[in-house]
Amino acid sequence: MGSRYTSHQLSNGLFVSGRPEQPKERTPTMSSTAMPYTGGDIKKSGELGKMFDIPTDGSKSRKSGPLTSAPSRTGSFGGAGSQSGSMMPNVAPRAGYTSGPLSSGGLPTGPLKKSNSGPLNKHGEPLKKSSGPQSGGVTRQNSGSIPPVLPATGLITSGPISSGPLNSSGAPRKVSGSLDSTGSVPNHSSSIAHNPAVTTISQDDDGSFRRNFPKPVLWLVIMIFVMGFIAGGFILGAVHNAILLIVVVVLFSAVAAIFIWNICWGERAIINFIANYPDTDLRTAKTGQYVKISGVVTCGNVPLESSFQRVPRCVYTSTRLYEYRGWGSKPANPTHRHFTWGLRSSERHVVDFYISDFQSGLRALVKSGNGARVTPFVDDSFVIDINPENKDSSPEFMRWLGHKNLSSDDRLMCLKEGYIKEGSTVSMMGVVQRDENVLMIVPPPEPLATGWQWTRCIFPASLDGIVLRWEDTSTGDVIPV
Repeated sequence: MGSRYTSHQLSNGLFVSGRPEQPKERTPTMSSTAMPYTGGDIKKSGELGKMFDIPTDGSKSRKSGPLTSAPSRTGSFGGAGSQSGSMMPNVAPRAGYTSGPLSSGGLPTGPLKKSNSGPLNKHGEPLKKSSGPQSGGVTRQNSGSIPPVLPATGLITSGPISSGPLNSSGAPRKVSGSLDSTGSVPNHSSSIAHNPAVTTISQDDDGSFRRNFPKPVLWLVIMIFVMGFIAGGFILGAVHNAILLIVVVVLFSAVAAIFIWNICWGERAIINFIANYPDTDLRTAKTGQYVKISGVVTCGNVPLESSFQRVPRCVYTSTRLYEYRGWGSKPANPTHRHFTWGLRSSERHVVDFYISDFQSGLRALVKSGNGARVTPFVDDSFVIDINPENKDSSPEFMRWLGHKNLSSDDRLMCLKEGYIKEGSTVSMMGVVQRDENVLMIVPPPEPLATGWQWTRCIFPASLDGIVLRWEDTSTGDVIPV
């Protein structure tokens, strides 16, 4: 008959009463070492550097073999190994987990293996899986290729680290092709023209008198004078009275002189209007107010480069090629008349930029890119005249014609290039717009009329969009920014 009291035998052979104690699962002890101060160096950031295959300072590689003399820790979270069984005090930590009995010397009797999760092979060893590049003999699992180079600050940012395109390994891609005398990449104007952040300015956007004067009014004046000449000639032939014809001739001469005067001096009158327009203090300007600001410009996200001289970091560039059409020569454009200069090629671009107001010291974003309406009045900084005699004396010009796929026939040509470089002082006109804490200058909804200038016999003109004015003082003084 069994006893009422349960008993069990201990490991040393003694019998004790009571039920055997259920073994409790021992929670592993977790500890972590304090992260050192990196100072922005990715090599000192520990696990972050290992994520991108960058060797870190003081990192320990995980190797198999005998353990060296170093203090041991169990269950280390910072990379120290966790081992079961007793260990000697001089046993070093080991990356990975080992299981099995240890010998008296503190070394495991069986072979040491890393504990990896996943399927095992036929020998009972875990399969090593990895995707992507590996370095330093460390087996880890990556997904995709990660650029191995990081900025010196240790910050992970979006976009390429270095300027220019990158190849599959993360290094800058080499661009093949011929370089011009300045060592730059040939013809990138097509990429600039198709960039949505760049505004391409056409000939219809300038502020000349021919563009501003209404075409219906011009044709109406022409028809009136034609009818006046016909009537004056008929009266002269019928009654031999030339008074009407003389009046028509005088009026026609006066009107023609005024038109010629406006064609020659109309643009200069608009520039004087811009110069005499009072500057506005941005601190007191309200949203929707039309203002004029004078200050130093700085580039935005997309800087420009001039086409011929390759001047970098510009907010506005203009390169125009003119040709003179003589008798029997080809026209530069469909509307090119004989014995006049015609525009053959035009590249005028402008982007968003910043301007620091001289009066208030505030910095505003000028929204002149992304297809905005812009009327520029920018002086040409570079002018070159080419004729058949001195054509060979300018190899840079001939190379530029080749890049633009333009023929170099025996023609009289004139190249004019102007630009607004970063650090230049400009005057611009637009409408104030405030978006939270951002101060912007945007194109006005309606064109600005200059009005009649009776004392100068100047017709009114309209300034559409943002107005840019830069005067070439030929001193080369550019404020560094």
